[in-house]
Amino acid sequence: MHSSSKTLIDLETKFWQSMVDQDTDTAISLLDEPSLMVSAHGSIKFDHADYRKMAEHGSMVVTSFEFSDVEVVFPNDTIAILSYHVKQGVATSGKAKIETQNMADTSTWVQSAAGEWKCVMHTETQVAASPTEHH
Repeated sequence: MHSSSKTLIDLETKFWQSMVDQDTDTAISLLDEPSLMVSAHGSIKFDHADYRKMAEHGSMVVTSFEFSDVEVVFPNDTIAILSYHVKQGVATSGKAKIETQNMADTSTWVQSAAGEWKCVMHTETQVAASPTEHH
């Protein structure tokens, strides 16, 4: 594995762990400004203040995550795109009931002149259960 691939996977993992830990400052330190997100809720462009508002006052929280099938592509030396499946646990803020979702996600990271990688775009799409999960 390309050493930079491991670096990017570690950063993606750190971002997800910051959501589980509800550590907004760590998440923001990994985001470019502005950033984009595309999900079932549509497409949004946000800055660090917007992210803080979403993270700290949103209705849903991530409780767990497990990556699989991670692929990293480097279109050039300063851009990395990660594609992966994630099995995520989510709950309504303040509630105990956890729902498991299977998602296909991508993240685009850019490297600054100072060498820091920042996530500039994230997409998520819910995927149907695999055929082995149907009876």
